[in-house]
Amino acid sequence: MSDGIAIRKCHRMEEFELCVALQREIWEEAELEVEPATLFVVAAHTGGQVLGAFDGERLVGYTLALAGVREGGVPYLHSHMTGVQHAYRDRGVGRMLKLFQRDEALSRDIRLIRWTFDPLEFRNAFFNLNRLGAICRKYLPNLYGMTTSPLHRGLPTDRLLAEWQLDSPRVAVAAAGLAPQIPEFCVTIDMPPGDMPPDHGTSTAPRQEKQAMASLQGRLREQFTRYFNREYAAVAVRNDPVGPAYLLCPWSDF
Repeated sequence: MSDGIAIRKCHRMEEFELCVALQREIWEEAELEVEPATLFVVAAHTGGQVLGAFDGERLVGYTLALAGVREGGVPYLHSHMTGVQHAYRDRGVGRMLKLFQRDEALSRDIRLIRWTFDPLEFRNAFFNLNRLGAICRKYLPNLYGMTTSPLHRGLPTDRLLAEWQLDSPRVAVAAAGLAPQIPEFCVTIDMPPGDMPPDHGTSTAPRQEKQAMASLQGRLREQFTRYFNREYAAVAVRNDPVGPAYLLCPWSDF
């Protein structure tokens, strides 16, 4: 379904401005702050990445990553945002962008890419953990502070930190289109269906649903923090009739 889509690095100001315009289109209803073209320029000129998905000459998706340095002076990339035009979703464009991002980073001997995502967004969690082979070992409470964006539902902006170890066997398997192996003995952080209000992604949900989401977020924060302190890692999401759940196992199993 992604036939005709080409991924390439963006270099020109016109391409950066297309990224900004697409960003504004994708997140218009979420009322998020728009990253300016100057940030894309800086990323492209300081060791980061600006990658575009093009259908002919039309930009339909992009990834923006910034250069970072870990402890010991080891370089990595922080993938700040990836966006795909609504009409092109569920066509593999996001995966194409991420796999190109991996190849480009490895070509420069960069072996780690990180990004953050909302643990309440299970679709993103499945893509990050099950499809890409990333893991999470750190929970970041209210990382971006409280905002007025409907996307954040009036809740603290808690985030999981995804770690994509680009040359690990787990990620290599995922890049080949296979499911990364999950250790036999895992613990779960379960979300029974009754805990997930139908309108949990909107800011107009009834008061009781917002309260339920706040309660769920607090429980996630407590459980993730407890397991991460015990050196567990979130490695997959399970979604079945029992209800969605995160699967965690000791980091020493990898």
